Amino acid sequence: MTNKATTNEIATKATAAERKQEALKRLHMLNLHPNVLRDFKQGTLNRSDRGKFGPLTIGALFWLSDKEQEKVKEIEEEYGITVYHMTHERMEFGELYDLLYVSSHKDEWERDRQDLKDGYPCVYVLNVDDPFCSEFGSIGIRSVGGGLIRTE
Repeated sequence: MTNKATTNEIATKATAAERKQEALKRLHMLNLHPNVLRDFKQGTLNRSDRGKFGPLTIGALFWLSDKEQEKVKEIEEEYGITVYHMTHERMEFGELYDLLYVSSHKDEWERDRQDLKDGYPCVYVLNVDDPFCSEFGSIGIRSVGGGLIRTE
């Protein structure tokens, strides 16, 4: 029995290359500015910050700082995930980075894509002010102005 479970786990565990291909599919689903997809293919991650453009709220796009890139890489390596986009906001409980990711578990991808379609992607929420409160989960998002904003 143990060998069969191990074989099933191996069969459903994604490689980094497979996670990147899945991440590209998910980026297509988000309806972001075309530069986000182009940048990701070239190894550059984008971040969406809630911003104002006149009376409109938009998801303003930025490249990650060196410090942000290091933190993403650390989290990817620790958890075996591939981050394909992130949002940034300040809430009453801290400064948050929401890392949209693809897990190593291929058997979860179909459900994860459906959740993304419904506006609730899988994220790792990094709480900068209280790292103990960082966690995996899902958040509400909306595509606005080429980027994303967190809705809940």
